[in-house]
Amino acid sequence: MRYKWLLFSLAVRRRLALLLVLTIHGTTVLAQDQPANTLFEHPADQPFYVGGQINLIYQAHGDFRAPYSGPQSLQATSEHALSRVLTLYSGFRLGKSWSALFDLESAGGKGLSDALGLAGFTNLDVVRNPSLGSSPYVARLMIHGIVPLSRDERASDPGPLSFETSVPVRRLDVRAGRMSLVDFFDVNAVGSDSHLQFTNWTIDNNGGYDYAADTRGYTYGVVVEFDTAAWTLRGGLALMPTVANGIDLDWNVGRARGENFEVEWRSARGFIVRGLGFINHANMGSYREAIQAFENGEDSTPTITAHRQQGRIKYGSGVNAEQAFPKHVRAFARAGWNEGDTESFAYTEVNNTASAGIDVGGNGWGRDHDKAGVAFVTNGLSEPHREYLRLGGLGFLLGDGMLTYGRETIIESYYTARLWRGLSASGGLQYLVHPGYNRDRGPVTVVAARVHIDL
Repeated sequence: MRYKWLLFSLAVRRRLALLLVLTIHGTTVLAQDQPANTLFEHPADQPFYVGGQINLIYQAHGDFRAPYSGPQSLQATSEHALSRVLTLYSGFRLGKSWSALFDLESAGGKGLSDALGLAGFTNLDVVRNPSLGSSPYVARLMIHGIVPLSRDERASDPGPLSFETSVPVRRLDVRAGRMSLVDFFDVNAVGSDSHLQFTNWTIDNNGGYDYAADTRGYTYGVVVEFDTAAWTLRGGLALMPTVANGIDLDWNVGRARGENFEVEWRSARGFIVRGLGFINHANMGSYREAIQAFENGEDSTPTITAHRQQGRIKYGSGVNAEQAFPKHVRAFARAGWNEGDTESFAYTEVNNTASAGIDVGGNGWGRDHDKAGVAFVTNGLSEPHREYLRLGGLGFLLGDGMLTYGRETIIESYYTARLWRGLSASGGLQYLVHPGYNRDRGPVTVVAARVHIDL
């Protein structure tokens, strides 16, 4: 036993040293039989997993029309920003079908206008509170278990969230610990990955899904899935932040929690559809109460934080579909809605949304690992939410000082080129109409460049 532990320790140290060499020097000598999508091999028969990723996104926009701006507006003069996210993935098999995962992460740099002024912000990697700094933090700390309910198995792609190469067709998947809910809910093969695909918040995720998370997008919770060959039923219970967009989580689940439900159906022809529902309980405010207090002269400006109530409920639903076509073409569509009087609290300021897009593999032009995509999203606000902003109220993302309402509409395109194994480079463009739902401001064109390394 001591000998096996020594071998394991030496292997982990060797892998970490290789990751460090790559990060510092950018190149190293690699075996020629490695898979095309990672720089390092990850043999499925190892009792442990060590990997990582580096994602760098540069974005810029020029001057745009803005007769007025508020304390939380997208900056109307030209600006640029560079974000970086580095993640160390690790895990260890605890026994047959059980494993432990531990991911350490650092998010640095910043986003345009410190990620303010847009509901569909342009860069999913940006931490919405730049004062948090880039010190490493625990991103995921999970136990994952599979309970087989059939003897038949199907192939499974191993990765940072699951090490299994095959899984029972009928099974229970159980996960508990620190996690990101959108690793498991509202996932879409075409529009969920800011590393290689789109980067806009409301294209990569359902903008109406105010999923439980802290500022960095993580929470503590439990997710249980019941899987069959054709469909999956999943549910999750997770901690809510103590304040909107806050870094601290409320551990009293009797008064604050996020309840999540999703059913997924898969056809043999590549069509997948998911129906999503969520109910959040937290210390949230009411837009109507904030407006009423302002109109009664109780508040000098509408202030949602002054009208919070513990145990208030916000609920919503969504649908998510994708379809694979011949010639390496895939399409997706999403729609979402949430109750519009209770404060937007955890993800972004959207009360209803619809999006659609496609991606095309580069096989047709001799670049098998390249991909190009284009997507469209339109986001909207409820009547009390838009009136709150019109009267000068501030959300945790928005606040132009006033508002001439119009739906926030965004078109995003990208091209990702696989340069060598796990090294990719991308170019992208976003066109934003009515940024922050304001017809008086914009339109805005944002250009982007991205470098991504999968270790």
